[in-house]
Formats: sequence, C-alpha cells, structure tokens
Amino acid sequence: MFPSVSSTLAAYVPLLLLLTNPCLAACTRSDLLAAASKFVTAVSTGTIASLPFSTNFTYRENNKAASITSTAVFSQPLKVDLSRSTADTVACASYTLVISASGPKPYVLATQLRHPDNGNTSVITLVDTIAATTGSLFFNAPKTLGYIRNETWDDLPETQRPTRDLLRKVGDAYLDMWTDRTAADSIPWGTDCERVEGSQYTRPCGAQLPRGGSQRNNGNRRYVIDEVVGSVDVLCSFDALGSLPDSHEIRVEAGKVKYVHTVTV
Repeated sequence: MFPSVSSTLAAYVPLLLLLTNPCLAACTRSDLLAAASKFVTAVSTGTIASLPFSTNFTYRENNKAASITSTAVFSQPLKVDLSRSTADTVACASYTLVISASGPKPYVLATQLRHPDNGNTSVITLVDTIAATTGSLFFNAPKTLGYIRNETWDDLPETQRPTRDLLRKVGDAYLDMWTDRTAADSIPWGTDCERVEGSQYTRPCGAQLPRGGSQRNNGNRRYVIDEVVGSVDVLCSFDALGSLPDSHEIRVEAGKVKYVHTVTV
C-alpha cells in the first residue's frame, strides 16, 4: 500500500521549514562551548585575528566599537589563569570569563561571542568584551581569581534547572535594584550565596543591597542564558553609576541565587 499524498507531504514539512527558515537550525551547546574554547586559546596565544570571523563581524570593547587586531587587550598574548564558559543555544551565543592575574598586565575579561542564528557556530559575528584592568572598580585580579576558582559550576540535574524566563527575570531584577526599590525583594536569594564585585567579596549576597535612588536605568543589556548551569550573564551600560561598561553574571541553584559576579570598568 502506497502512502497518501498528505502523509508524504507531512513527512517533508519539518525539512522544508528548516530549509526555508534557517533560524530553526539551533546551535548546539557542544559547538558553542567548542567555539568559546578556541577563543580562549586565541587569547592566550595572541592569535585572535585567526578566528573565523564573518564578513560583517563586529568587535565591541567596553561598549564601544573597536579594532580587534590593534586593541590593547588582544594585541598581545594574555596569561590565562582561569577561564569558564557558558552557552545559550537559543541566542546562539556564549559567555566566557577570563582572569589573567599573573601576566605583565592583569585583566578580568567578560566576553560574549555571537554566531549566525542559522546554527553555524564555526563563524563568529560579534566579540563583545568588558575588559577590566588596574583602575577599574574594586579591581584586583589575584583576589578575584582566589574567590572564583573555589566555586562549583557543574551542570545542574535536569529537574533542578531554572527556566530561561526565570534567569532573565533575575538578571533584570538585579540590574533594576538601583532604580526600583522593590527589585531586591523580588530576587530569590540563597542563604549561602556569594557575590564577587571586582575583588570585593560579600556573603550572603542578599545583604547590603541598593533599593532605588537612581533616576537612570542600567541599559544596553545583552544576555547569554544557560539553563544547564543555571546562569545568566548580562553585559550592559551601568548608567545608574555613570554609564560604566559592566558585566553581571548570576548562577541560580535549586531556585535560589548562588553566585553573583560583576566586572565593571
């Protein structure tokens, strides 16, 4: 018995949709993390220009367009003392924290990589970096390294992973605390959460919080959300304190905030 025309067409619909709408070709977590790993290698070897950039590639450093080959951050190899990456399969992006504490010039780099939304992670369309160094807010790379290298960032069990919506809300609420006096109380703080702001350490991180007062909302927010490790990273302009280039990364475990990292220039 031959299949009906309708059943044959139905079988081909998913393939036709994929071919006509490449945005449905999702990025995979493994490919995103592999691309992030190549980025870290390029940073450590000073070969950033060898990465596979798209024809419309953009490099942004501290919220401004720049040249990736002549900028001070990537113009020479950096000693990578710690790196850790997360992946956003919906946005086809990754976030990588790099701490260079023992090189000639110390840096803490918060970088988002973005790829075409057709799932081609072999091509990079954007490198978006917040580059903190001596003189940045609470900057002390060795102290920052000492705190963060002791943290646990294992994948969460599937039943304990926060939703994408919750992670986005937590990230936004954290950045809204400076303008919204109710935002701090909307965040599910963990009793043993740790906050590392530059090199300033606070535990529990739900203490000593801002509750409004600023008239300027922290804007220009760019997100990388990873449900597998329960994290959201937001690069932004920290306008509440004066348009400062900023990264806020938050990890949620068992529905509660566990870690907060800030990198502010």
